[in-house]
Amino acid sequence: MKRLIDIYYKPSRLIIGLMSGTSYDGVDAALVRISGSGLKTMVKLLCHHHLVYPSSFRSRIASLLDGRPPDICRMNFELGDFFSKAALACINRSDLNMAQVDAIASHGQTVYHIPPELNRRGATLQIGEPAVIAHRTGLPVISDFRTADIARNGHGAPLVPYADYILFRRKGMVRAVQNIGGIANVTVVTPAIEDVIAFDTGPGICLIDEAMNLLFKKPFDKNGLIAKSGRVDTAILKELLSHPYFSKKPPKSTGREVFGRDLLHGISQKKRLRPEDLIATLTHLTAHSIKLSYERYILRQYNIHEIIIAGGGSRNPYLVSILKEVFKPIEIKPSEAYGIPSQAKEAMSFAILANETLSGNPSNLPRVTGATGRVILGKITLP
Repeated sequence: MKRLIDIYYKPSRLIIGLMSGTSYDGVDAALVRISGSGLKTMVKLLCHHHLVYPSSFRSRIASLLDGRPPDICRMNFELGDFFSKAALACINRSDLNMAQVDAIASHGQTVYHIPPELNRRGATLQIGEPAVIAHRTGLPVISDFRTADIARNGHGAPLVPYADYILFRRKGMVRAVQNIGGIANVTVVTPAIEDVIAFDTGPGICLIDEAMNLLFKKPFDKNGLIAKSGRVDTAILKELLSHPYFSKKPPKSTGREVFGRDLLHGISQKKRLRPEDLIATLTHLTAHSIKLSYERYILRQYNIHEIIIAGGGSRNPYLVSILKEVFKPIEIKPSEAYGIPSQAKEAMSFAILANETLSGNPSNLPRVTGATGRVILGKITLP
């Protein structure tokens, strides 16, 4: 406990954030120096490292959605080992050593997410055993960020809006920070944190990646070249955009349970598309579902000055070109324009949330998640 007390009183901390998203491509580790806490927080990225999952390991993670308890149990500890390797590799790439680091923040790998319903609390499961990470690194680990919010009847997602506000707020401006990971989510960053809204807009690149794996035996559509070579099936696109999720009002969250393999199977049963046409249609689904979400829940209330994009989808030039077209005249910029690598942003975000945990501060936003109150996020595991 003395170690935690010493960390609590430090004016600045070195924290490694770890993130493995719904695209299952690997672990992002971001080493950041964080000064202060709350709205006075200052963040500097020192190092970022992406540790790629081997294809067989990635397939095993993907299968957990329908997995057996023994499979999930084993993967929990194996992911703990993999996350530890990512943290150690990140340190090795920096000019620091592990003894100088204060803590590790691990989001974990989402296995299943159930949003709350009327009179029924939601549930969520992220794995990647923090005790393994703590043992291998010798550092305190903050993990399980979502559960405290869900315990207060929230969605437990999205949680990065607090970090988005810290990183991107600007006096007199309203910015939309659009993450396009496996699932896409948006944060409307307003001058006052009380006015921030955020929610999952729907599929990011999860459906595209799933289809690429099934049809082309590739993990993703590099540079969007397959989608660019195909033709959009407008009838299928229109049907997909009528999915009930897009009509739900925020607070809301979703995952591969909704936008995953079962949805792809349903498309293939209704109509046989050329593989290239399916990838093109799914790419347009991501872009147009994002635009639809803005039209319904954002642009009627906020004058958006610019959209900042991050996540794996931001590195798909074809997808980005569609977004730029449908959002004209709103300018779209990559997070790199503000010194934050798109691949590192979410790992950085959970380091910021861990800093609030270590400071004893709540960091969920009830207006965003639907929780009944603010709570301190995360559980602390000591080495």
